[in-house]
Amino acid sequence: MKRSLLFLVSALLLFSLFVGSTLASAQYRVAYIARAQGDSFAAWLANSILEEAKKYPQITVQVFDGQADSFHQNSLIENAIVNEYDLIIIQPHDGEAQRPYAEKVVEAGIHLITTNARIDGIEGGSSVDADPYMQAAVVARLALEQVPENANVVVLTGPPGNFHSIERRRAWDIEFFQKRPDVKIVGEQIANWNKDEAMRYMEDWVQANDRIEAIISMNDNMAAGAIEVIKDDPKFKNMLAYGVDGTIEAALLIKDGLMTATTLQSAYELAERILWVSDLLLRGEVFEIHTDIGNPVITLENVDEVIEMHRRAGNL
Repeated sequence: MKRSLLFLVSALLLFSLFVGSTLASAQYRVAYIARAQGDSFAAWLANSILEEAKKYPQITVQVFDGQADSFHQNSLIENAIVNEYDLIIIQPHDGEAQRPYAEKVVEAGIHLITTNARIDGIEGGSSVDADPYMQAAVVARLALEQVPENANVVVLTGPPGNFHSIERRRAWDIEFFQKRPDVKIVGEQIANWNKDEAMRYMEDWVQANDRIEAIISMNDNMAAGAIEVIKDDPKFKNMLAYGVDGTIEAALLIKDGLMTATTLQSAYELAERILWVSDLLLRGEVFEIHTDIGNPVITLENVDEVIEMHRRAGNL
C-alpha cells in the first residue's frame, strides 16, 4: 500500500514538473495591428511594444501597419485570424469600423486586446488605454485662462469613429467652448491624426483669417503640422497650441515656445501595460481585463523631464 502511494505521489510530482516545464517553455505569437506607422504616436507605441516584448522571451510580437485605412486594417485582422496568432492587439483607426473584425477575433478563440483607443463592449476582449476625455480636459482647463478674450481658434480632430477623437473633442466642448462663448472657431477639420493633412488645412486657414490666437488639436501630430505652417510668420508669433500625446516632437516644440501644452500619453507606459496584460491572458491567468494609464499635463515648467524620459528611452 505504501509503495503504491509512493508511486502515485512520484507520478503526480513528475506530471506537475512536466506541465510546469511545458507552460514555461510555451511560445506565443502576437500580432500587433498598428493604426498607422506614419503617425508619430502610433510609431512610438509600436516601437515601444517591440522593445517591451524583449522582456518576455516566450512572446514574439509582429507589427503590421494599418496605414490609416480601415479596409486595410480589417484585412490585416482577418489575416492574423487565419494565421492563428495566439493574441491579436488592435490599435484601431476607426473603432466602429474595426468592431466587427475585433469580434471575429474573440469568436475564433483568439485572445484580443484593443488599445489607443479601446473598443468598448466586446465580451471576452481586453483593453489597455487612457481616458481620452480627461486627456483633453486637463489642457482645455489650462486654455480657459490662457486663450485671450474674443479669440479666433482652429480645431483639428481625428477620425470620426475613433473613441479618442470623439471623447477629446467632447471634453473641449464641455470644458472650454461652453465656458468661453466669446471664442470663435474659424476653422475645424478632420485631419485623421495626420501631420500633412493638418498642414494643408492650416495653410487655408491662415490665408482666410487675419488672426488666429490658438490651435486646438486632438493630438500632437496634427498640432505639429499646423505649427509648421505658422512658426516663421511674425503675424502668428504669439499663437497658442494644445495637443495630446507627449511625443518627443511636441516636447521640443514646447521647449522652443512654439507649443503651449499637451497631455502625456506615455507609449512606454502603454507598452508595459500591454505586455503585462498579454502575458496574463496567454498564461490563462485572466480571461478579460481592462486597464488605463494616467494623463499628466506637459508645459514649459516640466517639459525637460519629458525630454529626458525620451532621451533615456533612445527616442531622441
